This record gives sequence, structure tokens and C-alpha cells, in this order.
Amino acid sequence: MHVFLQTLIGGVTFGAVYALVAMGFSIVYRTMGLVNFAHGSVVMIGAYAASTFYMTSKLPFAVAIVVAIVVTALIGLVIERFLRPLENKDFTLMLIGTIGFGAVLEAGAVLVWGATGHAVPSPVATGPIDLGGIRIPTYNLVVIAVAAAATGLLALFLQRTKRGAAMQAVAMDHQAATAVGIHVGRSNAMAFAIGAGLAALAGSLIGPMLYVNPTMGGTLGIKGFAAAMLGGFGSMPGAIVGGLAFGLLDAFAAGNFQEYSELVTFLVFAVIVMIRPTGIFGEATVNRA
Repeated sequence: MHVFLQTLIGGVTFGAVYALVAMGFSIVYRTMGLVNFAHGSVVMIGAYAASTFYMTSKLPFAVAIVVAIVVTALIGLVIERFLRPLENKDFTLMLIGTIGFGAVLEAGAVLVWGATGHAVPSPVATGPIDLGGIRIPTYNLVVIAVAAAATGLLALFLQRTKRGAAMQAVAMDHQAATAVGIHVGRSNAMAFAIGAGLAALAGSLIGPMLYVNPTMGGTLGIKGFAAAMLGGFGSMPGAIVGGLAFGLLDAFAAGNFQEYSELVTFLVFAVIVMIRPTGIFGEATVNRA
């Protein structure tokens, strides 16, 4: 039972990170109709930015994350300008264009930070919390709490602010949104910046748990994309549920099959998607002209 609960906590922790990545995929897809396969590379940029501000500039970890989110969101605005021509285009063009842009980001990271990568020390000095024999790393609780807070803030932004309502209107019908005076291009740029910010937060949080290197975005991007598909691509609640579900699947596969964990994880994922291609929340497509 202890092993089960220990694995459960690990799964929720990584699932919270996958959910942030999946929400980044979904918010860009909902507003622009763009499947951004460069998103994993943006996660990597965020991880490098936060670790650099934390380790080199000696900023407190929380401040380093905020600065990394701002910097990566600004980079996201630049990326949006380059990828805008792919909006609502053929899926093959999106695939080639965004993967190519991801390769450019990866090459840029090698030029700036080198090819070897670096480890990030845990920002939490306190030891694990012991609950009835279950040892919970304190940093895991920090990751879960920060991811939950970010999700709540995003939900408030989308549901309670004019900018958020405008973004949702664009996602539903951009022609109708234009007709009522909403600036679609500005709304899309904001969605991309928020998506990049979520990617930066995911990368910042995962940095102390993984080795930060130029290729880390590949794995995180694939798992975040799988989480978005599992929940229902384009659905924000689906991204959260899909991220947690994929994190748990990943953790229990790693605990029981070790060397074949990735194989088992994606086999189970493939079976689920075959049974329910639209994902848990059933949003295979977004109604966007």
C-alpha cells in the first residue's frame, strides 16, 4: 500500500507538469487552430531561463520562475509572428513548420547554453514529509500547489476578464468575434504568450527533478501532447484531467515495468485513444472558422 501511495504522489506531481504543458497546447489550438509541435522546445527554453536566473543570477527560485515566464512569454510573441501563416492551414504544413521551428529553438539553446546541460539543485531545503510511513518530497508538494494555483488563475482570467472572454469568443467563431470589434490577431498573440508562459512554468518546475538539457523538450512535448489528446484536444478541463491521467499512467508503468515503462505507457495510451479517439472530454475539433 505504501508503494502504491508513493507512486500515486509521484504520478500526480509529474501529471501536474504534463497538465501545464497540455494546457499550453490547448489554448493555442483553441484560439489559432494551430497544433504547435514546437511547444516542447518552448518548455525547454523556460527550464533553461528559470535555472539560469536561479543559479547564475542568484534570484530566489520563485522570482526566477516569474522572470522566466515573462521572458518566455515575450519569446512566444515572437514565435507567434513566425507561425501565424500556418494558422488553420493543412495539418502537414503545421507539422513541418512547427517541428522545424522547434529544431531552431533547440539549436539556439545549444548556442546559448551549450550541449551538455546542467542539474538544478532543489530550491526546497527541508526533507521529505513523513505521513504514516509515506515519505512525500516537499518539492513535489510545491510543484502540485503551484500548478494548481496557475490553473486556477488561468480559469479566472478566461471566465472573469474581458480579455479572457474575447479569447473564448475568438475560439468559438473568429469572424463573429471580428464583427463585434474583437482584435483577433491581438487575441491570438495573447493566447500564444499565455501558452508559452505555461510552458515556461512547466519547464521551471520540472528543472530540479530532471536534467536540464537542449533535448528535454522532446520528451516533455510528446507527453504533454499525449495528455492533451487523452483529455480531448482543445479542451482546457481535458488538458488538466489528461495531464494527471498520463502522469499516473507514466508513474505506475515506471514502477512496474521499469525498462519497458515508456513502451507500456504509450501502448496503453494508444489503446485508450483507439477506444475513444476524441479523448475524455470529447473535443476532437474546435468550432473555428
